[in-house]
Amino acid sequence: MRLLLVEDDALLGEGLAAGLRACDFAVDWFRSGQEAQSAAALTLYDAVILDLGLPGMDGMTLLRYWRSSRHTVPVLVLTARDALEQRIAGLDAGADDYLIKPVALQELAARLRALIRRSHGKADPVWSHGALEFNASARAVRWRGQALDLTAKELALLELFLSHPGRILSKPFLQEKLYDWGEELESNALEVHIHHLRKKTSSDLIRTVRGVGYVLTAAEAAGGAAS
Repeated sequence: MRLLLVEDDALLGEGLAAGLRACDFAVDWFRSGQEAQSAAALTLYDAVILDLGLPGMDGMTLLRYWRSSRHTVPVLVLTARDALEQRIAGLDAGADDYLIKPVALQELAARLRALIRRSHGKADPVWSHGALEFNASARAVRWRGQALDLTAKELALLELFLSHPGRILSKPFLQEKLYDWGEELESNALEVHIHHLRKKTSSDLIRTVRGVGYVLTAAEAAGGAAS
């Protein structure tokens, strides 16, 4: 899942970006509201971590702009503004969650995963699809009852397919979700990850739609019924 981090403090921004990448997120970090506004217009982010005290366009202005333009990306406000009226104002402006600095990285990651699950209509952290079971909170996968050892990118790719069941996902869409702007990307990297997922589960789990993209096989064909 790909995140937009908007934080003008260099030390904090670097730390958050590195920590969230270690939690299996792709992260684009920007230090101003104007840069974040431009990035969000070009990229389909799964969630935003937004500081309010930004230079130029502040975070509250940016949040109100997104909501007035019907941009529904989940937004978690992360700020030092801890007064009750400021928290209420942030939530009323359209924030989905509000955290006060400093924050524990694991809590931040857990709240982001919860926001993303809800945005996909999946409040339950455990998702079942035939013989496949994915625990979004524990970041664990089981296939036919057996634990799978997946790399971070394989896990993120599988989560994307489970978040869009029955939908054909194009290669550019998958790449946009899996990689941030700073990552080196080999031309066949996506195909390699899909090959490894098929090898660890079933060759029929992810179907190639020639010239279009990839789709997760229906649950009934994946070893059982969905739940």
